[in-house]
Amino acid sequence: MDASQVIIRPVVSEKSYVLATADKYTFRVHPNAHKTQIRQAIESLFDVNVVEVRTMSVKSKPKRRGQTAGRTRAWKKAIVQVAPGQSIPIFQGLQGLEES
Repeated sequence: MDASQVIIRPVVSEKSYVLATADKYTFRVHPNAHKTQIRQAIESLFDVNVVEVRTMSVKSKPKRRGQTAGRTRAWKKAIVQVAPGQSIPIFQGLQGLEES
């Protein structure tokens, strides 16, 4: 699997902003990707050293719209901690918007 296929997109939420201040970044990843693939993808895409990778599967939730019932998609999330002093530039721009 290619690095761009492993990492789908960053997760933008209040919790991910708080974790970003502690050098931990949250990404939506491919459901079949394992921790080693995620580590290699982050290191190659963003040129940082990864200290730790934590993964979790986000379960689907039931949703309704009128009488139509369904479920959201289940997806996989990875929280990646980079070495002290390093950062991922995608989240740096987002943190600047939050402070203004």
